Amino acid sequence: MKIIFIRHGQGEHTLSPPESLQMSDATLTEKGVQQAQQLKQTFPLTNKNIIIISPTRRTIETALIWAKEISCTLYVHPLVSPRMFPLLAPDQAYACDHILHYTKIKTDYPSLHNIESSEEIWTNGINTISEEAFHRVAKAFTIWCKQLNQHTLYIVSHDGTINAYRSFLGESVTRDHFLDESGSYIVHL
Repeated sequence: MKIIFIRHGQGEHTLSPPESLQMSDATLTEKGVQQAQQLKQTFPLTNKNIIIISPTRRTIETALIWAKEISCTLYVHPLVSPRMFPLLAPDQAYACDHILHYTKIKTDYPSLHNIESSEEIWTNGINTISEEAFHRVAKAFTIWCKQLNQHTLYIVSHDGTINAYRSFLGESVTRDHFLDESGSYIVHL
């Protein structure tokens, strides 16, 4: 199975750091919208594709723009929500990494499928959980992915989350491996 991780397009929370990193519920910028549209050429979709999306507005917008007019399956999953990489103390987390609760997603994006998970994960995400806890949920997530029985699976997520999964899968990664906006990385399970 091939998983293609895609970092979301440029979000408004990245425009004037560090202050803008305290913006919650950031949307895509105009450049981010253009980057999401470019994904149509880079990774053309069919109705057989599955996209797994982090529960943030910028990742959901990226996936919806990319998949516009294609009736592929779109899942929102808290196990690909923002994660600091490398992991820092919880008090160092940014407001931009707060996730949308599944009830908000159902209201704002009724066509998306929310994946069932614990209330704690849907409330807090995986951003500041311990490495040990992350490894447990990452293992469960990769098993779930395999059960989807797809040759290629797309995941729209965040730079730190993508590096955390790459590290979990045995790669040696650093902050230098962060993807550019709408950048991609392929792993094989």
